Amino acid sequence: MRMTLSSLNWRRREMVRWLVTCATELGLEAVISIIQNWYQLFTPTEATGPVATTVMSHATVMRLNLDFRQQEELSSCARTLALQCATKDPPNCALNALTLCESEPFAFEAAYQIVVDAATTNVMTSSQLFTVARYMEHRGYPHRAYKLAVLAMKGVHLAYNQDNHPAINDIHWACALAHSLGKSELTNLVPLLVKNVQCATVLSDILRRCSMAAPGIATLDAKRRCIKPLSLDKPPLRQLLEAAISAYVNTTHSRLTHISPRHYGDFIEFLGKARETFLLAQDGHIQFAQLVDNMKSAYKGKKKLMLLVKERFG
Repeated sequence: MRMTLSSLNWRRREMVRWLVTCATELGLEAVISIIQNWYQLFTPTEATGPVATTVMSHATVMRLNLDFRQQEELSSCARTLALQCATKDPPNCALNALTLCESEPFAFEAAYQIVVDAATTNVMTSSQLFTVARYMEHRGYPHRAYKLAVLAMKGVHLAYNQDNHPAINDIHWACALAHSLGKSELTNLVPLLVKNVQCATVLSDILRRCSMAAPGIATLDAKRRCIKPLSLDKPPLRQLLEAAISAYVNTTHSRLTHISPRHYGDFIEFLGKARETFLLAQDGHIQFAQLVDNMKSAYKGKKKLMLLVKERFG
């Protein structure tokens, strides 16, 4: 095991499984020994994954015939291992560490803090942070999930044409979480969203979802719970609406610069979606009319396209 620790062998997984099985056959003392000396035998990922999972399983507890005190001793060793591994390799071990520490509040908090520290030092990617954040919400810690979601959002950047970006579902989830917690959480998230997301369709989708229901449905504090949906004319949705409109304007000009006739139909549909968002603003019809007029003037050489624009939008 020690020989292949730094130069992984293709049979390594089988060897790890075999060693853990041997330890469980020998008894509690052997199991605790491999847990306490994990760094000599396993990688952090192996230790918090197959090793800890097997050791902490109900089958192992039954095989070892452990009493309550022995189970607690084994659990304590596993939590120590989890925190050590998470500290050494947060991206690959944080989620397993949190799972292993669920039953002990102080250890769980320590594992959570390791994730927060890793996020603030850019050790973990936004995708990894979103995964942990979703886990925290699933376990009933929405405010901790929100904090991690905000940290994850800082590492997400969507350009105007990235409407199929893999982070879009996570962004929608983060905004829905913030909205469910209350206006304050959403207000804190919107500036970050506007700064890092330039994709018009993503911004407009989030805008619509956040304007449909009152925020704070997940909070237990009745004082923080809103009765009416948020207004599009006031913060934070006003800022989001302005950003969505601006993104549509920029995207429109960017798409027109290199557009080919076979994409004219898609562009007209895109403009239709843009108009829906423009009309959410009080002067949206004026802004959209200005956009169309500017297009007709700047791209009058694209006669067929401008004819389609005129037919659809006047």
